[in-house]
Amino acid sequence: MPKKIVKEVKRKNKLKRRKKSNLLAFLLVAILVPVGILADIFLEDTVVGEMIGDTIGRFFNLASFFEEHHVTLLETLTIIVFIWVLSKILNILFILFFKHTKRSETIGIIINGMLKYVLVIIAIFLILGAWGVEAPTLLAGAGILGLAISFGAQSVIEDLLSGIFIISEKQFSIGDVIEIDGFRGTVIEMSIRTTKFESITGDTKIMNNSDIRGAINLSSNLSPSICDIAIGYDQDIKKVEKIIQNNLHHIRESIPAIIEGPFYFGVQELANSAVILRVVGRTYESHKLQTTRDLNREMKLLFDKHNITIPFTQIVVHNEKTVAKPKTVKKPVATKKKA
Repeated sequence: MPKKIVKEVKRKNKLKRRKKSNLLAFLLVAILVPVGILADIFLEDTVVGEMIGDTIGRFFNLASFFEEHHVTLLETLTIIVFIWVLSKILNILFILFFKHTKRSETIGIIINGMLKYVLVIIAIFLILGAWGVEAPTLLAGAGILGLAISFGAQSVIEDLLSGIFIISEKQFSIGDVIEIDGFRGTVIEMSIRTTKFESITGDTKIMNNSDIRGAINLSSNLSPSICDIAIGYDQDIKKVEKIIQNNLHHIRESIPAIIEGPFYFGVQELANSAVILRVVGRTYESHKLQTTRDLNREMKLLFDKHNITIPFTQIVVHNEKTVAKPKTVKKPVATKKKA
């Protein structure tokens, strides 16, 4: 078997084993915790209760834990609920204030993502303070955590900074069509660390912001929809050009997606068996492909209406049997005269 297939099989088997071990651990905890609680409540003065209390109860004596720290647990739950409600309120405010344009919507999403991380950090500090951790210890822990992140998560920091630069430099926003290393897709989601693109076939590509280099924003200007249509060399080119010019406004009315044009650009190419004429209309990049199809259709209907033929590709084939072979002339052989 190929090495790639073997590696894929090993990876899937490893994931299956990991899922099984996690499931067993979860079931074990789910069984032992209720047993410890029930034993502490109903079998407190029995031999079985003492035995369970000396074994399982040492690790899962949740009844006494709740009894001793119920105030702290309520305070922790209050902090979690407060931070959750605050994040939802801020999310609604960002939607209301930053949904006027694509750029403002993108900025709102980025800021909202940053605030979520900030709120999580604040919640952690408040919960640790509720459990009796002193402020100097929290600050020291924050410093150590920041130092560890700076060394161990350099790529994450690079992604965060790249996301900020993409927004501040107005490189692209949600809804723009981007081309990166041959991949063409629409920006459907942006976060502080990653960006998601969707191709025309519906495939989603997720890229770290630090990996987005040399991106071409195809939505920054109107894109051309090009129609190259052929006529035969026997056609009157002036007459054909006049027909096209007189019907450009009808084509514009038939294709609402065209923002500018269409325009007749003239003779594009003198091909082997046809004269290529070019008609161009400008539209948004997201409508470019469909506008090109509609423009091709309208030009074909226009040519059919005025009996303008579109020539087929012609190939001239020579048959060797039909080619006349040159006649060979026999040279006279010189004879010697007898003496």
